[in-house]
Amino acid sequence: MPPSPSRPHSRGAAPSAWQALAGPRLPLTGWPWRAVAYLATGVLSGLLTLLTLLATLVLALLLVGLPLLPLTALGVGGAERRRLRLFDPAPAPTPHQVPAAPGIGAWLRLRAREPATWRELTYTVLLGTVLWPLDLLVLAVGLGLPGALLAVPVQLAADGHEAKAIKLIMVTGYPAACALALAGLLLLPVLLYPLTALAGARAALARTLLAPREAELSRRIGEVTASRARLAAAFEAERRRIERDLHDGAQQRLVALTMTLGLARYDAPAGPLADQLAKAHEQAGQVLGELRELIHGIHPQVLVDYGLGAALADAADRSVIPVTTVTTALGPGPERADPDPEDFALPRLPAAVESAAHFVAREALANVDRHSGATRARLAAHHDGRALVLTVEDDGHGGADPGRGSGLTGLADRLAVLDGTLTIISPPGGPTLLRAEIPCSALSGSSSPRTASSSAKD
Repeated sequence: MPPSPSRPHSRGAAPSAWQALAGPRLPLTGWPWRAVAYLATGVLSGLLTLLTLLATLVLALLLVGLPLLPLTALGVGGAERRRLRLFDPAPAPTPHQVPAAPGIGAWLRLRAREPATWRELTYTVLLGTVLWPLDLLVLAVGLGLPGALLAVPVQLAADGHEAKAIKLIMVTGYPAACALALAGLLLLPVLLYPLTALAGARAALARTLLAPREAELSRRIGEVTASRARLAAAFEAERRRIERDLHDGAQQRLVALTMTLGLARYDAPAGPLADQLAKAHEQAGQVLGELRELIHGIHPQVLVDYGLGAALADAADRSVIPVTTVTTALGPGPERADPDPEDFALPRLPAAVESAAHFVAREALANVDRHSGATRARLAAHHDGRALVLTVEDDGHGGADPGRGSGLTGLADRLAVLDGTLTIISPPGGPTLLRAEIPCSALSGSSSPRTASSSAKD
């Protein structure tokens, strides 16, 4: 199912840090305190990083520590990506790839070639030398200055004679001390704005150096797409293997058992034994029929032999309610009664696409039978050279909801493996329209594009 459009913020939703900076209510939000937590932990993290870098440099003088620099950067990068959540709630995934081969050697070679490793090393050096003193300075000005002014009356009461505010202003009386404390109280919310802004800039720098970049994300998306295609192919191959094993194994044994029981039934003399054999023969026939339906559901032979158009017509024919089918190669065509079966001329598509489309159609028609209360349905499929579009429409009462366990979520997941989408329009009162789209090209050497239609169960 396609991702839902982004929803606008509700009235009570918390604004982002940059939205809060643009308004007067920043001190009343949690962003300043998240900024303080991020900068304060940045000071601690920077000090630890500085000590680690110094220890690594000392070891480097002994020709041991230089290879430890990239490893230190990897550890710091991972810790800083997690610490980034203190201020920026958006996740910062690792930019590193998974090695294609097992072993520490393959891992080290991959990390040495990745630009992300050297960006992490740059950030590590900056954190240990520049960033943590900057964090400390921002905290000292943003919190230390107002705090020092607020503490003047306390200092004066403790000394009894005088107090020195921020080491510069000598105060000998309570009126002046209270005035400075009031100034500190007013200055605190004002300084929270630059403090939060600097924390945001600091977090943006960390995300730029430590999170995946667009090219890395694109490569990862490509890897995921290829992986999904391999999974789809493996899944389809496994379905065919199961179908073949059932057809050639269990079904043949059941056929033999049914024939044996039938012969024994006719050879047995009339009486209780013949009745029991007749009952066993009937039950074996029922099991054989159920097994054939199961095999057909896993991967129907008509789909393998004649393609998607004929398989959709077969699915429509098995439906409880009347279903009109329309299959076209270039676009939707006019419906026609009593067609030639060979007119079901969708081009042959990749096996995974045909299997998924047939599965979606069959499950959609089953949902129509079970849940819609419809009296008729229409099943249409067409291929425009770039994508297969499958629609199932019924005249039922509507209200189909993927969240109610109707199996629609499973259909969307099945299509997503092939980069397909599922759209459902089902207002209360009906009608319901299910539209599946799978990007694909026709197989070379497939049948020439023709338009065909069928009306089943008129």
